[in-house]
Amino acid sequence: MFSDSRPLTNKRAACILLAALMVLLTACGGSSNPTGKSKATPIAHPASFTTDACPSTLKSTPTCLTPHSMRVAYGMEALVEQGKDGTGETVVDIVSYGSPTLQKDVNIFDQQFGLPAITVQQLSPIGTAKFDPQNNDMVGWAEETTLDVEIIHAMAPGAKIIVLTSPVDETEGTIGLPQFLQLEQYAVNKHLGQIFSQSYVASEPTLADAKSRQFVSTYDAFYKQATTQDGWTILNGSGDHGATDFNNLAATTFSPTPIVDFPADDPWVTAVGGTTLLKSASGVNETAWSGSGGGFSAFFSEPDYQKQLPQSAQTKLNGRRGLPDVAANADPFSAMAIYFEGQWIQVGGTSAATPTWAGIIAVADQMAGHPLGFINPALYKIAAAGKMTSDFRDIVSGSNAFTQSGVSVQGYSAVSGWDPVTGNGAPIGEKLLPDLIAVDQG
Repeated sequence: MFSDSRPLTNKRAACILLAALMVLLTACGGSSNPTGKSKATPIAHPASFTTDACPSTLKSTPTCLTPHSMRVAYGMEALVEQGKDGTGETVVDIVSYGSPTLQKDVNIFDQQFGLPAITVQQLSPIGTAKFDPQNNDMVGWAEETTLDVEIIHAMAPGAKIIVLTSPVDETEGTIGLPQFLQLEQYAVNKHLGQIFSQSYVASEPTLADAKSRQFVSTYDAFYKQATTQDGWTILNGSGDHGATDFNNLAATTFSPTPIVDFPADDPWVTAVGGTTLLKSASGVNETAWSGSGGGFSAFFSEPDYQKQLPQSAQTKLNGRRGLPDVAANADPFSAMAIYFEGQWIQVGGTSAATPTWAGIIAVADQMAGHPLGFINPALYKIAAAGKMTSDFRDIVSGSNAFTQSGVSVQGYSAVSGWDPVTGNGAPIGEKLLPDLIAVDQG
């Protein structure tokens, strides 16, 4: 279940602002290059893509963001202008179905914002399903694919992007998860890149039976190997229903008590929560997005890297894995403009926050000269070293309380320091990335 773009008739409510209608929908809570190195031409004139002008159909939307304004907001613009743009790195995006119009859409997106042209590979190593434009699930995944690619490219204009597609729709429980695991194993075995951007989620209650828990253990073992031995960074959205999510396979009822989603709950994954990012006279104003998935896992115990959080956080963690670890813009109201199938739209969800971080880590890997791999320990070490306010934008307002379909879950509030809504906060790239590299090399 991808975490932001499923049509309203299906498992995940859409978080889309359609430019043509200007209506905000309800915010929902191998390769020919086996080294994975980008063949993109280094950017020679970064000033050519510093426009903050949204497309004409979105110009009357004051909350519309552009690739440039996103890079500025997250402290990445100065790095990109220095040529630290992800060149030589590859991000692998995991989705169902993919999009038949992806390359055309990306070309128009690049032309609009003056970004360097990129050729996106869509690979289907385990088979394909014929695209049906009348199938809402397929259209939703096509939009998800486009969102992922355009945001990654916005944040890391020089990075290569490979999309791996599954012929099966991932929903709840283990449905579709074996195929996604196959794709991830393929990417690791074929050395396609070093960063996974993935926005799919399945709630813990739908994975609670013995067979599903065994499958989760298989996933967990693979993630441990991929991050600690093979040098991959795995980024996953924390979900879009705040402190809860669906609690049945049919995805028709919400849990009345707080729950979290897999695989964001896995300790080897960097879970990405959501914020609302608004431009202001002083720069930006960022608060917790109410849809940001977050809370405490019933599956996984507290990892060592979270044990260095202060007692105020330990009381909440109570020996459990807490998520998310970090956050970025996810509110559809404050989303970056993307181009999809003939129109400019704003799409939100942690599906937007995750590729934002994927692009940032691609730049970090380029700066380091090697893949950073498992970044969670470094993220928490940096925060614990008193750099929370310099390397992260500490989100201290908002909550992920959920009220929908007769279900109300109190959720959690964003507070100073780590919290189960926005984690350690949003990145300030020009400060965070050098520290991330230093801790990794220390």
